[in-house]
Amino acid sequence: MENINVKSFVNKILAGVALGIVVGLIPNAILGELFKFLSQYHDIFATLNSVVVGIQFTVPVIVGVLIAMQFKMNSIQTVIVGTASFVGSGAASFQGNIWILTGIGDLINTMITASIAVLIIMLIQDKLKSLTIILLPIIAGGIAGFIGIILLPYVQLITDGIGQVINSFTTLQPLLMYILIAIAFSIIIVSPISTVAIAMAIGISGLAAGAANIGIAAAACMLVIGTFKVNNSGVPIAIFLGAMKMMMPNLLKNPIIAVPIGLTAAVTGFVASFVGIEGTKESAGFGFSGLVGPINAVKFMDGSILVNIGMLILVYFIVPFIAAYVIHHLCTRVLKLYDPSVFKFISEESGE
Repeated sequence: MENINVKSFVNKILAGVALGIVVGLIPNAILGELFKFLSQYHDIFATLNSVVVGIQFTVPVIVGVLIAMQFKMNSIQTVIVGTASFVGSGAASFQGNIWILTGIGDLINTMITASIAVLIIMLIQDKLKSLTIILLPIIAGGIAGFIGIILLPYVQLITDGIGQVINSFTTLQPLLMYILIAIAFSIIIVSPISTVAIAMAIGISGLAAGAANIGIAAAACMLVIGTFKVNNSGVPIAIFLGAMKMMMPNLLKNPIIAVPIGLTAAVTGFVASFVGIEGTKESAGFGFSGLVGPINAVKFMDGSILVNIGMLILVYFIVPFIAAYVIHHLCTRVLKLYDPSVFKFISEESGE
């Protein structure tokens, strides 16, 4: 393993997280809703759905493994970081005599736990000699996992606090509420915080849930526009299909990208509020990934199904893409708030 400074260390952690999110979340984001729909026609699709959902549950492990690979660790070290990350993520909880999977866990704590495991391994290096295979999993994996579990309740307070702030928006005038929730979720979807976890925790529904999905859709459109010219085609395609969190390292390194994302969400939320897009707490947090948001929204709409579909296309795709293009142009060419390179996918930027 190479000697690295703090900046390089953080960049490697973020790069591993970005790649892990894409690998773990894309299968369910693309195929989950389709398999759910087709499962009513044949049981094989229910099985296929369980496969893509199962892959999603492994996100903490994938993130830990890819972080370790950023540091060029060997196979044993890589697996140790992966397992410690899973334990520290809180994705599984011990209740009674069984372990229960509760999603992908807390991404912030996953990153913290992986970082601790990496630091311990770098500190030990080859000092354990022939006892490495016996002691390293106990020392690095055990200590990192333990610290992760201890920190988890405190780290989750961040999610709880954000949820309470968003919940306060629901008491405001409808138009203002819609815009603020759209802005909040548009930025959260690119952060280490889970939009789904927040939506479920505060139980938002109706217009508030619709605003959350609109905000996430707006973020996706803005990121597609922003990444289109500075990355290979795979990056904007992955984002469009639901992997907005792959740009989380970019947001953390260049917080200025929250400006065009938030503005796009504000414009889209303003338009969508007049259409009256709604949702449920189960659908909020997905945007148009897997068409979860639009499919749930259409259930609350009256009138012609064709007109409703047209309205959904307008607010989920047309308005945010146009707003994103105009705002990105203004920010880069007129106001010069940032350089387009801030949307360069961090793993490509680092040469990985």
